[in-house]
Amino acid sequence: MKTFSQSEALQRLPEQFFSKLVNKVIKVNQKHDDVINLGQGNPDQPTPQGIVEKLKEAADNPTYHKYSPFTGYAFLKEAVSTYYQREFGVEVDPNSEIAVLAGTKTGLVEISQCFLNAGDVALVPDPGYPDYWSGIALAGAKMHGMPLRKELGFHPDYSEIDEKTWKAAKLMFLNYPNNPTGAVATKELFEQTIQLADEHDVCVIHDFAYGAIGFDGEKPLSFLQVEGAKNVGGEMITLSKTYNMAGWRVGFVVGNPSVIQAIELIQDHYYCSIFGGIQEAAAHALLSDQTSVKELVSLYEGRRKALVAAAQDNGWKVEAPKGSFFAWFPVPQGLSSEQFADLLLEKARVVVAPGIGFGEHGEGYVRIALLSDEKTLEEAMKRIGELHLF
Repeated sequence: MKTFSQSEALQRLPEQFFSKLVNKVIKVNQKHDDVINLGQGNPDQPTPQGIVEKLKEAADNPTYHKYSPFTGYAFLKEAVSTYYQREFGVEVDPNSEIAVLAGTKTGLVEISQCFLNAGDVALVPDPGYPDYWSGIALAGAKMHGMPLRKELGFHPDYSEIDEKTWKAAKLMFLNYPNNPTGAVATKELFEQTIQLADEHDVCVIHDFAYGAIGFDGEKPLSFLQVEGAKNVGGEMITLSKTYNMAGWRVGFVVGNPSVIQAIELIQDHYYCSIFGGIQEAAAHALLSDQTSVKELVSLYEGRRKALVAAAQDNGWKVEAPKGSFFAWFPVPQGLSSEQFADLLLEKARVVVAPGIGFGEHGEGYVRIALLSDEKTLEEAMKRIGELHLF
């Protein structure tokens, strides 16, 4: 059978580190039926029933059986605008400051193709979400990692970026609450980001995927709540985590009109937008009573408490995440993150995500998801404790 050569763009794509982990898990699963998978980021709760019912109802509307407007239905953008005003006190023009995405994973890859040329630089958090890297690679641009260190609250230290890099930079990714560290942003961080981005003409994209998930009574800060944010970029939000709608693939870019124009232009060439019934259900999610969101955050907070307490009982010196549904735990001395993850899989049949998969500065940590019930999390920590590693 003839084999066709892939394009240079595809060949530039980074290796999927976690595909190796998946293959390791498959092999262990073939021998054991009690593997506990804490390594993935797929919400375990169902979509609230009211949203599901709205989709069922909307599916009968013949209008939605035709092509949706390429830029999405106006009622959905209006719902996003209302959501931002209600949740963050931020005024957003639905006509010029909101774009509809088929999930923010898609948008995070597309945005690099919108604003990066070959040789340009994108500033990315390290550790960070690997899909940032994919869009940069497809655009033929270069990546400059911004180390996230514990002593700085897992915030970047902009003083480490030299003037040459600032001049070459065209795009910056930030993400708070953070995947994988669980850190949250401060107003001071965003103010400093806006000042430097304005000074160096860098477009900032804040990945706000976990924007609803903050703990200890603290509501995560939207980038757009800080003065000047719209001038230098925008924010991407998704319904995947807030409403357990990961499989529905609905997200948004909110902010600078030129960002919206660019993302809608590229999507004009890629898609015919999202099925209208899903858009109506998404609008319902944003506009309806938000009790389910509060209950979900409370659920994760209870799991966080159980996980941290059980880990600390083992002598594991860990800290609770401040946001997101991930915990970021240090690896025992003498082991790399991948070695530690392999050991837990083989000896305890517990899956965790090695920090090195999120970047060079992820080494020394593993990511654990709060996407199993408290009993399962405690059982996983019990198995790990029996290895006497701490």
